[in-house]
Amino acid sequence: MGYQYRDQRSEFSEKVVHLNRVAKVVKGGRRFSFSALVVVGDQNGRVGAGLGKAGEVPEAIRKAVDSAKKHLITVPMVGTTIPHEIRLKKGAAKVLLKPAAPGTGIRSGGAMRAVVELSGIKDMITKSLGTNNPVNTVRATIAALQALQTAEMVAQARGRSTEEMAALIRRGRKPAVPKEEVAPVEEPAPSA
Repeated sequence: MGYQYRDQRSEFSEKVVHLNRVAKVVKGGRRFSFSALVVVGDQNGRVGAGLGKAGEVPEAIRKAVDSAKKHLITVPMVGTTIPHEIRLKKGAAKVLLKPAAPGTGIRSGGAMRAVVELSGIKDMITKSLGTNNPVNTVRATIAALQALQTAEMVAQARGRSTEEMAALIRRGRKPAVPKEEVAPVEEPAPSA
């Protein structure tokens, strides 16, 4: 169900991830409505997802696009990949995102792929470990991307320089310096 739906007036690319027809049983038959899950992104570090519901498909897609544009997040990136591996559980959806070497491409499936592609990440490996519900999987993927932190962000939060943090990562923490011990002074033996 992943066909492209593009708006020429916008800087964002849009992708319909899932369309769902919902039936409400009323006296005299069924009343149908549609829900659309859409991911939007500028392929330069900003991405968002929205869910729209309406009586007609185009209207549901339009509402989903508007919702997605209201809920954009910025994804921290290191080159063409993410700064570190992350596992996140949101509801029944569990996702694993791993950075990959340049040239790997995006190894992802289903709903997660749309989020990763539109965020602008070029090299990454993902795995959905929980539910296969696209709505929950997209929400968990966006939450995981939002939880990522670069080395600069961590250093700033700890009040240290990036170089100092890099040195800590390479060597580990310096051992505590032992206090200088004072050698006991030997007294001369009394001569008898």
